[in-house]
Amino acid sequence: MELWFSEFHAPDVKHSIRVSRHLYSKKSDYQQIDIFETPEFGRVLALDGSVMLTERDEFIYDEMITHVPMAVHPDIKDVLVIGAGDGGVVKELARYKSVRRIDLVEMDSMVIEACRAFLPENACRLDDSRVHIYYDNALRFIRRCKEEYDLIIVDSTDPCGPSESYFTREFYGICYNALRSDGIMVNQQGSPFYKHDAEEMQRSHKRIVSTFPISRVYQAHIPTYAAGYWLFGFASKKYHPIDDFDGKRWKELNMETKYYTTRLHTGAFYLPAFLEKMLMEVE
Repeated sequence: MELWFSEFHAPDVKHSIRVSRHLYSKKSDYQQIDIFETPEFGRVLALDGSVMLTERDEFIYDEMITHVPMAVHPDIKDVLVIGAGDGGVVKELARYKSVRRIDLVEMDSMVIEACRAFLPENACRLDDSRVHIYYDNALRFIRRCKEEYDLIIVDSTDPCGPSESYFTREFYGICYNALRSDGIMVNQQGSPFYKHDAEEMQRSHKRIVSTFPISRVYQAHIPTYAAGYWLFGFASKKYHPIDDFDGKRWKELNMETKYYTTRLHTGAFYLPAFLEKMLMEVE
């Protein structure tokens, strides 16, 4: 008998992956956590029935949410990462010698435990001496922070369930206060393709635009996410993601990447007409 994992991307659309083995299945105080072994995508992490990452395509998400702000801000020292308990974003940040502190706030300790055990390549830098893990609600954690970070990366699940509060105007305002005068916030903005996802994306973008003086959306193509088309938000107190982008400086770091390039950096902010229209409607 074949075993398949299926995720609804929309009420009438389902994405399925054939499973070789079900490696891990536990319910925490916050969510259902599953890790599968699959022939095509390697190991897959799912939370409450939604794919968070696969070994096959996780590099796209982690590189785009990390290297874009790192290539714009000239001197990022202190970083706050919200969510990202799998460790992928931390792994990319830890490649920068200039970063001196990475605070990771993850509400669910079981996610980190599961990923340490079954996704070690993602979690391999969680023990870096610069990384400090806090098991806390991010909203409560950030309220205590004033002008403390150069970069905040919000790597949350979708705007429902445990992460619903990470898409509110209050949350973005608290992030603004926690950033230094030239700080940057990036977050996952979901997909603009299916109706429900598009509405959530517009709502989130409207709230960010009302909070930060500079706010742009950029894109990446991730096969296992809804419609294979995913968005990120770039919000800053000072830096524009293209005008202040220093590709030469980033290239001098000699970082090897599988998706992100300096040419792609600029191109990712040039959006298709339908998406530009959707964003303009709420700006």
